[in-house]
Amino acid sequence: MKLWVYEYLTGGGIDAQLAGSSSLADLSALVVEGRVMRDAIVGDLRLLDGVEVSFASSRFEHVAEGVAHCRARPGESMLEFVSRAAREHDYAWIVAPECDGLMLDLADAVGPARWIGCTKEAIALASSKRATAARLASRGIAATPALEPAQLDPGTQPRWVVKPDDGAGGLDTLVFDDADAARAEYAARRAAQRETVLQAWVDGDALSLSLICGQAGATLVSINRQRIDVAAPVAGHAGQVVGFEGVDIDRIDRDSAQGRTLDALAQQVAASLPGLRGFTGIDVVWHPARGPVVIEVNPRATVAYAGLSARFGRNLAADVLAAHGLRVAPRAALSACGARS
Repeated sequence: MKLWVYEYLTGGGIDAQLAGSSSLADLSALVVEGRVMRDAIVGDLRLLDGVEVSFASSRFEHVAEGVAHCRARPGESMLEFVSRAAREHDYAWIVAPECDGLMLDLADAVGPARWIGCTKEAIALASSKRATAARLASRGIAATPALEPAQLDPGTQPRWVVKPDDGAGGLDTLVFDDADAARAEYAARRAAQRETVLQAWVDGDALSLSLICGQAGATLVSINRQRIDVAAPVAGHAGQVVGFEGVDIDRIDRDSAQGRTLDALAQQVAASLPGLRGFTGIDVVWHPARGPVVIEVNPRATVAYAGLSARFGRNLAADVLAAHGLRVAPRAALSACGARS
């Protein structure tokens, strides 16, 4: 089996030379996260018998001699590159944000026969925070509904968040203590034709659930704690910037009372979004009074993937492939790190 791993940022999806100085630092941090995910996935795949793995790189990265990888050709667009490379392999495992329909475009470029990941229907639903919250609420699952400006109630909602409907992580996310300021930010984004959601902020413990999803259901692999930072307001702006500082894996015992509650929630969410496949993530806030509230569903690998195989002594890449009906086993003798697959 020839398998190709494409991580959007490290695979040349964004040209660092075209990024503005204000976004370069954020881009650099995201590239680091992307490389961590990519290397963890590739590392796990290399340990599986019968799997030849290569990955996408870019001209900004030095790859050691003998390590199987490929790059876009001069003048080749990102989607053309992905389509070509996917056709040269049996399967393609894609890691990319859902923003601007990117994951859906990549799914089309790869084609369903080679695609390792969620179905297009699940990606489309999970890519919209508004649609996801509505679906979960219709199934009786506590989520963060999209609000209309008139629905903001300072008496019951002390803070609000304005963010892209299809955003990833803390991208372009602002928190407001003032309802009028939140309404103004929402209105400005809508006037600029940007798909935006306005939601009540949920206080509590920021968690993420790592799942392996297949046709038979979902398995909760790990309950992680997210490090979320809300910065002080920028001068001249009422909003506070939300930043993602990282994730600490396996922080709540799945067999504890809290863990069992979160496991049941994970099963409910997975059943509500048919088509989730392979590694997926659910962002949750455990509110001190309400309990777990779903913030969003990530229909792809998240940075929490890195370290989980070693933590639990199981190869998660094998579990992901099995979720797609592809049965593989660990190699009898582990090859040296960095050896050609």
